[in-house]
Amino acid sequence: MDWFLGLEEEEQEFLKRFILASGSLKQLAKNYEVSYPTVRIRVDKIIEKIKLKNYNQDSFKVKLMQMVIDEKVSLDSAKEIIREYEDSING
Repeated sequence: MDWFLGLEEEEQEFLKRFILASGSLKQLAKNYEVSYPTVRIRVDKIIEKIKLKNYNQDSFKVKLMQMVIDEKVSLDSAKEIIREYEDSING
């Protein structure tokens, strides 16, 4: 259940509404008054966060990749930061 608790409150609420909509992305889009693709993108981001939580690795890398998923850091920047981080660890 750590994966659920690791989600932001609004993501937890989104999942609750998804369940109450019987898993219908179309209904969820209607409830949020957004397009189906917008809901799909949000679901995909939550899926990536859950996968990342289940992938046991360095917590620094996990947090950085969460920032990529949240679009706070670009993927290219994250890769460069990880390379430099690994270089500093490996000497």
